[in-house]
Amino acid sequence: MSEPQFRAGFVALVGRSNVGKSTIINALVGEKVAIVSDRAQTTRNVIRGIVNGPEYQIVFVDTPGIHRPRTQLGKYMMYAADQAVMGVDVAMAVFDVSQKYGFGDQSVMDKLVRADVPVVVVLNKIDLVDKTELLSWMETLGKYDCVKDILPISAAKGQGMDTIIPTLLPHLPQGEALFDEELYTDQPMRQMAAEMIREKALWCLREEVPHGIGVEILEMREDEETSGWYISANILCERESHKGIIIGKHGDTLKKIGTEARRDIRRMTGQPVYLELWVKVKESWRDSAAVMRDLGYDKKQLDD
Repeated sequence: MSEPQFRAGFVALVGRSNVGKSTIINALVGEKVAIVSDRAQTTRNVIRGIVNGPEYQIVFVDTPGIHRPRTQLGKYMMYAADQAVMGVDVAMAVFDVSQKYGFGDQSVMDKLVRADVPVVVVLNKIDLVDKTELLSWMETLGKYDCVKDILPISAAKGQGMDTIIPTLLPHLPQGEALFDEELYTDQPMRQMAAEMIREKALWCLREEVPHGIGVEILEMREDEETSGWYISANILCERESHKGIIIGKHGDTLKKIGTEARRDIRRMTGQPVYLELWVKVKESWRDSAAVMRDLGYDKKQLDD
């Protein structure tokens, strides 16, 4: 009997905002590569998480949630999502079945039909619906020729997660590993640190602030004296009134953001972390190509 052939390829996670893509990719990778929040449009950049097995390597590409953009940042996010689907081997379309199938879900499928790529549908949050609603979703999405499999799961409960990789493997090409097997992401540490700070800000702040928040790493270096990392960063907001909310009474909110972010960054680096955070107002930064480039959103779309 011949030995199984090694398979390696790219899988793009595509879906509306807040359907659970980042939770799924973190669970599959087994490490935190994408920030998680209950706020819509949390993921802004294309993020890659790498899963290695004895006979495969899958590079999962987490994309910004599909939405109707209202700012330059929103347009960049949609451009990034569209580009991420180009050239992947499989698209994993993630849907929140606790919501009714709507225009946004239809937009996701329209994009994937145009991309002409095999699609594995993941129906997330099945713990929140009954069998009738689930069957309705399966019937609606099963009509597409591009859909090869439909997987009901609950990422929060861990239900059905073990079906994802075996379902994807037959759709991946045979070939050698694409990245070093020791890697679990190709993101620079600087970008991951910025995202971890932004995640904690999203969790700590009120509804009216998060969409206007960005994180700018001013300095990140190893400190020989402490054998750890020194990081200095700005939390950007668009209004002077938001600055006070981010700082909080007696600086309590900013301190909490820093404490929580420091914990995650230390877990990532395996070393002590000294983190300094500042709050800076940059009005309408989400419509400024120059500021967005400084924050790492450096894409051709920003020049269009």
